[in-house]
Amino acid sequence: MSDSPTDRNPETPATRTGLQADVIVIGAGLSGSAVARALSAGQGPAHSVIVVDRDIPASAEASSHGSARIFRYSYPDPLYTSLVVESRKGWDDLEQQTGRRLITPSGSLDFGTVRDPAALARVLSDAGVEHELLTVSEASDRWPGIVFDTTGDGDDSTASSPVLWNPGAGVIDAESTVHAQLDLARRTGDTLVLDHWEAASVRRRTGAAGYTVTSTTGDVLEAGQVVIAAGGWVADITAAADLPSAFLHRLPVPRVSQENAYHFPYRDSRDCGRTPEDAGTTWPTFIQKSRDTRVYSLPGGRDAGWRGQKIAEYNAGRKMRSASLQDGRIDPENRRRMTGYVTRHLPGLVPEPYAETTCLFTNLPGENFLIDRADGITVVSPCSGHGAKFAPLIGELAAGLVTGTGTVPDLFRVPGHTPGHTPGHTPQHTADVTTADTPAHHS
Repeated sequence: MSDSPTDRNPETPATRTGLQADVIVIGAGLSGSAVARALSAGQGPAHSVIVVDRDIPASAEASSHGSARIFRYSYPDPLYTSLVVESRKGWDDLEQQTGRRLITPSGSLDFGTVRDPAALARVLSDAGVEHELLTVSEASDRWPGIVFDTTGDGDDSTASSPVLWNPGAGVIDAESTVHAQLDLARRTGDTLVLDHWEAASVRRRTGAAGYTVTSTTGDVLEAGQVVIAAGGWVADITAAADLPSAFLHRLPVPRVSQENAYHFPYRDSRDCGRTPEDAGTTWPTFIQKSRDTRVYSLPGGRDAGWRGQKIAEYNAGRKMRSASLQDGRIDPENRRRMTGYVTRHLPGLVPEPYAETTCLFTNLPGENFLIDRADGITVVSPCSGHGAKFAPLIGELAAGLVTGTGTVPDLFRVPGHTPGHTPGHTPQHTADVTTADTPAHHS
């Protein structure tokens, strides 16, 4: 019987231990699935890949579940805007290859004096991204369901800050994207996905190149290289990995936040219902950042039964060192604040949430990403609450480090780390019987 993952049922016990691959990817979220796709289906020689996850791909306990993440171009840092432009090409390619629409057009709004729409517009102009600066009056005429209080003092009539409109933005179906990337990796490459396989340690192999990844239940996998894309559990895994001490000590310390999100129903029934494949949503996504307000919102899609808008206060959740400490409980005071916000600012919604959930942000200093490699271990943490839109590009960047054929922006590397190439390789899968916060980037 062949031991290729394409020939084996991932649920059978025989595939849970004793396998080897070129690369093991820890974490089957947006980043991990993107890396698997890039290694299995990208340009150049395909690599055998095993993807493991402590739960299931796009787990509801992690950061890549559900149907609603913001795709937008507006960033104060031109680097991120340029990377969104590049990432959009990857999304187009992924949609073409899979035949699935993964980003639903919605357009995006940015407003509030702290958000500084005029500065964002200058970045978009330099990048050649379509946009429009509107007065509060013009924006109110287009979107009467939103009160554009751009000062944060509750008096929109005195507001002088403009409203930025970016028609090219949209809503990402994160969960469908994870499955699309893994399906493509399986279809075009030698990829195996093991769910309910929680990595406990990553150790150098004894007497051979590469690494042994051991699960919490004692199952063992081996690979020439390992990619740690474990989201809110990244600190747990890196602490149990044989990384060079200098690299490990310089790793940025993540701060995991258990965010609260709510779905408020649309008042107008015409805003309800599944969005047709050839159309966009009736409501836009938006970010308001004023003196006392830091809120983002987007059409809830499937998560909200296609009848409501998702609203959340940015980075207002309970902080913890690891996602293993989450409890999934909504903060009643946060619910009260968001209901009050909807009452004051969103007359197009009924100010009574009909659904609510928690999700995880894994924040790094400056809300930047971490994509770096030491020896045969690549650490990927493009989270900080705004990583979803970059998923295909993140996969390509990380795969470039794994194969030694690419690089990443210096901003994403471990401070003070000098990158080097130490590629490892083991045979294909075999049954050898012997895992400072600044408010500039969110969503």
